[in-house]
Amino acid sequence: MMPLPMKLDVQRSASLPRDGAGSGPVARPESAWVFAASTLAGLALAALILSVPAARAATYKWVDDQGVVHYTDKMPPEAINKGSVELNKQGVQIKKNDPALTPEQRRAKAAEDESARQAAKVREEIARKDRALLQSYTTESEIELSKKRALGTIDAQIQSAQAYVATLNNRKDEIQGRLTALNGKPPPPSIEREVANVNDELEKQADLIATKRKEIAVVTARYDADKQRWRELRQIAEAEAEAASAAAGKGTPPPSANPATVSTRTKK
Repeated sequence: MMPLPMKLDVQRSASLPRDGAGSGPVARPESAWVFAASTLAGLALAALILSVPAARAATYKWVDDQGVVHYTDKMPPEAINKGSVELNKQGVQIKKNDPALTPEQRRAKAAEDESARQAAKVREEIARKDRALLQSYTTESEIELSKKRALGTIDAQIQSAQAYVATLNNRKDEIQGRLTALNGKPPPPSIEREVANVNDELEKQADLIATKRKEIAVVTARYDADKQRWRELRQIAEAEAEAASAAAGKGTPPPSANPATVSTRTKK
């Protein structure tokens, strides 16, 4: 009886196309036995690869509630929210996992984040005002001129209110004369309404004058603060310019960027 490989080879050869002369099948270098053996070897290799356990990519180091340190290739469910450290095969830390925050810690972190946002907002507002200040004035005299104009406007408003008060007082005196002429008789309703209107206007003008006088103090303080801040910003700008020039080898910076020296040059 012919061996099985030879039988398979004959059956495969019978199905092959013949040569041009039709004398027999075309000879092929490979046989069915080689094909079958290769297929079986490939399947065996795939099965072997699948059967080998996956190499451990990392080791987790974590501490339980009793303070015991554990090294595992997988975090247990009860320790998922605990802090851990991932180590590679050489025992080198490659990642740190922070523990889950408690409700109190989350609230504290939210408050801290909000505080940081507010602080950043304040810093941004200060920077915006600083830029506007430097863009608005090039010398201190310009700041003083703007201050004088603002105070002059307020002073004119006060003088106008005071003139109106004088007019109201004259009117009030005139009404009082009319009341005196009545010799004790009841005044007509029109005079009573007029007296009430004059008194209301006098009260409004007194409030306006008081408000404008307070505004004078506010405007004065604001311009004085702007002038002081403008000096500081100019000093910083000049110190940075001198430092940059020194770094580029184009000049010699003053010793420790003396602010007094910069301020003196600025005032000039």
